[in-house]
Amino acid sequence: MHAAFILRYEILPSLIDNLVIGLDQALRTLTGQINSERTSPSSPLEEADMDEASRAHVIGLMRVNHAGEICAQALYEGQALMARTDEARQALIDAAQEERDHLAWCRERVEELGGKTSRLDPVFYGASFAIGAATGVIGDKVSLGFVEATEDQVVDHLDRHLEDLPQEDVRSRAILEQMREDEARHGDHALALGGEEFPRPVKAAMTVISRLMTETAYRI
Repeated sequence: MHAAFILRYEILPSLIDNLVIGLDQALRTLTGQINSERTSPSSPLEEADMDEASRAHVIGLMRVNHAGEICAQALYEGQALMARTDEARQALIDAAQEERDHLAWCRERVEELGGKTSRLDPVFYGASFAIGAATGVIGDKVSLGFVEATEDQVVDHLDRHLEDLPQEDVRSRAILEQMREDEARHGDHALALGGEEFPRPVKAAMTVISRLMTETAYRI
């Protein structure tokens, strides 16, 4: 009984600490209090002269990408909270830092263009955190496999956005190209750490859900 008490005494404060840290991270993410460690790739580039229709379209695309980064933050927070090994937890934390760069870049770009981020961001965050925590509970192989499957979806999504951007908008293009490079590396690293690659039917189902979120965030 004494040993069990000590175990609970050691684990409970750690879990509470992590939950408090996670709540603080959630609030900062949703209120835009996230700063990037890397300079935005768009910084040295000139702003394009776009008509109102093109500008509105770019705002919609970048709002979608910002919402995706909200989801990424929540997923990684949930997964890291439930990770079984220090190696998996650290990999998730490291990837989350680069995702914070993406989050800051996308928000900055939306605001530069005179737009606003999605009003549904808190919903996206809550749902994604729950999914991340659930995959973490199942185990690190599944959790890391989910990272790879998610990043695979994101790379395809970014490819579509890069094709859809107005050619003259070099600032948004530079951001998305760097994001694509980072996301692909996150997926590869997750598999290298022992992640279990998801079957095609599962990835197809994830694509349907992702596109539903994309269509919603573009408009709201």
